[in-house]
Amino acid sequence: MLDIKFIREHKDFIKEAARKKRISFDVDALVELDDKRKTILASIETKKAEQNKYGLFIANPQHLGSNYQKEELMQKMTVLKNEIKIEEEEMGMVMKAWHELMLQVPNIPDMSVPEGESDADNQELRIWGDIPEFSFPIKNHIELCEEKGLADFERGTKISGFRGYVLKGAGAQLEFAVWQYTMNFLINRGYDPMIVPSLVKRETLLGSGYLPQGEEDLYKTQDGQYFAGTGEVATMSYYAGEVLDKKDLPKKMVVFSPCFRREAGSHSKDTKGLIRVHEFFKLEQVILCEANHTLSVEFHEELLKNTEDLMQSLQIPYRVLLICGQDLGLGQVKKYDIEAWVPSQNTYRETHSASYFHDFQTRRLNIRYKDDEGKLRFAHSLNNTAIATPRILVSLLENYQQEDGSIKVPDVLKPYMNGTEIIK
Repeated sequence: MLDIKFIREHKDFIKEAARKKRISFDVDALVELDDKRKTILASIETKKAEQNKYGLFIANPQHLGSNYQKEELMQKMTVLKNEIKIEEEEMGMVMKAWHELMLQVPNIPDMSVPEGESDADNQELRIWGDIPEFSFPIKNHIELCEEKGLADFERGTKISGFRGYVLKGAGAQLEFAVWQYTMNFLINRGYDPMIVPSLVKRETLLGSGYLPQGEEDLYKTQDGQYFAGTGEVATMSYYAGEVLDKKDLPKKMVVFSPCFRREAGSHSKDTKGLIRVHEFFKLEQVILCEANHTLSVEFHEELLKNTEDLMQSLQIPYRVLLICGQDLGLGQVKKYDIEAWVPSQNTYRETHSASYFHDFQTRRLNIRYKDDEGKLRFAHSLNNTAIATPRILVSLLENYQQEDGSIKVPDVLKPYMNGTEIIK
């Protein structure tokens, strides 16, 4: 959410943001509604002031004078009361519409964000790692999982339905190893560990910007709660409504949570295996910092470097993409994606996304701090996937498969595998 004063003064910026993100939004309609809101509010305040004046006269008859009679003032107050009631009801409807439009205002993309009509227009910034050359017919991760007893897709579907899976044996060990290694990796870089809920209130998703636009991709309970698709959602609300100490910024967190996505609109994509599942797990990097664009850019690059260093330590080839305007979310100022190499598909597949938002989320969630002059400022927020499982296992298993049918365990994960160095 952006400041309405900023929106009014920079309508052209908002129109350009909507154009670049290919979002349909009428900023003129919002400004017109805001004018109506201000007019009604001024009228209500004027009438309430009159009410107060007449109330003082009635309470102090000596001030009535010859021009006023108590009965006349009582009638005037009754008329004012009725008029105020009508205007307050109108104000309620206007505010509802105003709030709905405010939640649709797109954040302004950074100037470095490229133009684009689809994800095909995302720009490749760099590639890391040599694409493995196999001297034998390779197998995809589904075949490897089934042959080695690492996952059971048939029973997983029996248990939970479409896209269900069960990790077991060395497959379960490998996922635990990835979690523990990643957590330690980021703790050693100064990130505070947290385990956050997946079951969240609607306000939590609104605050982090996943509602109202992303509702179709969320699971909802009969009690009106939702299952979040990333730990960023709960982490951002952790400090909602609070005023932080500037000396405590930046706050750097690595958070673990189960995640859930309906994968609405992708029913024909990756229907088998571990790439696109309904229930998964993530370790997410989240940063809250001072309201400074330069700082946001620096931390954005830091988050990306953390993930690149992690992928390099796992020796998984990847590429980094700069995301185009159309592929940005409503609140994102700029985003990078990391895509890992999947040998069986002969392509890279997305595994990480790094974004910064300025005060888009913190304004919704009312997360502030006092600057050096004592002025309250909304903090800036950033996030990036540290690791998402089981998706990362796809690249890990396929890139590490051997000619004899075994799968090597990456060196950095061996300490977490209870002695297993090769999955046979």
